[in-house]
Amino acid sequence: MAEVKLTNVKKQYDNGFVAVHDFNLEIKDKEFIVLVGPSGCGKSTTLRMIAGLEDISDGEISIGENVVNDMEPKDRDIAMVFQNYALYPHMSVYENIAFGLRLRKVPNDEVHEKVCHAAEILGITELLGRKPKQLSGGQRQRVAIGRAIVRVPKVFLMDEPLSNLDAKLRNQMRAEIILLREKIQTTFVYVTHDQTEAMTLGDRIVIMKDGYVMQVGTPQELFNHPANLFVAGFIGTPQMNFFDAELKKNGSRYSAYVNGAEVAVPEYINEALAKRDIVPEKITLGVRPENLIICDDNTPNSIKADVKVTEMMGSEIHIHAVYAEGKKIILKVQIADMDDQEQVDLLKRTTLSFTLRERTINLFDSEDGRNLAVENAVPVPKKQETVSVAEEVKDKKKGRKK
Repeated sequence: MAEVKLTNVKKQYDNGFVAVHDFNLEIKDKEFIVLVGPSGCGKSTTLRMIAGLEDISDGEISIGENVVNDMEPKDRDIAMVFQNYALYPHMSVYENIAFGLRLRKVPNDEVHEKVCHAAEILGITELLGRKPKQLSGGQRQRVAIGRAIVRVPKVFLMDEPLSNLDAKLRNQMRAEIILLREKIQTTFVYVTHDQTEAMTLGDRIVIMKDGYVMQVGTPQELFNHPANLFVAGFIGTPQMNFFDAELKKNGSRYSAYVNGAEVAVPEYINEALAKRDIVPEKITLGVRPENLIICDDNTPNSIKADVKVTEMMGSEIHIHAVYAEGKKIILKVQIADMDDQEQVDLLKRTTLSFTLRERTINLFDSEDGRNLAVENAVPVPKKQETVSVAEEVKDKKKGRKK
């Protein structure tokens, strides 16, 4: 069994900077978990703590039935694929894949069998005699993955393995990783800053910001019911539109008002607000670009906007507009049912009116960013006030000059 459990895990450096705060997560056997977030959010640090490459400051990490806090990386039965491939340039592909097995004094016959099996899975059998410099980026990444596969680890750790590849190759390798996961049936923990990778690969996704876990959930949960404003803005391309709104209550029903237009609150949100006895207040209303609907100017509860930029994206048009004295929005319009002239007319528009698809809205607390309908939602953290490493070095140099 290869469950991974992190309980109250914390990473704090000597300068006082906390890279990871109170991280709690249970990863099931054979589950594919993706850690995602912007640079510096703590996702790679968390992965390295699981691997044993970073000491933890507090908490507990277990793999299977073993607490691994003080266990050496080589004893944790994990395999890790790094961003920069980390191949030995003087060794052939075959020897790079076999290297870890030879260190463990695995018999030659078994080494050969495992290397050939991994190469077959990854489609690199014909490359076994080449050196890394003779390979493309995608081929090198396959070799790095092959070196990990032959270990047959309990847990497979991958730290931004596709970030050095071009867009086309990244798409191909994402598909390869999905197929690989089906073939080797082990637990994956995958780190990326790319939300597309996270949404397409993960059974569940952990979104992090400034060392805090913002939300853990399936891709569908994160997209449809983001726990706070950060998650809502991070997941989705283009990102969710946010409106200043006022929440009002008439009897048992809540409504939101955006620029004077009434937006009926969906039943499940109404129930959540009533259960928590949320009082009418100023809030932030979120709705994704595809759920802003262009309508006639005389449509009830419509909002007028001035078009600033239109982008033809092939199967859809992105319209950048402003309403209510400069507040920005983006509309995403599918054009599959439009003829050429209708598309041209849409691209030339200078003004439009729109309504909100009410069943798709989310309501957020304007102060702390929490989704008012998501139970136990985490507030958006305030940035840590800490001296950066670069500033510390600069200060030390100034001190020496004095």
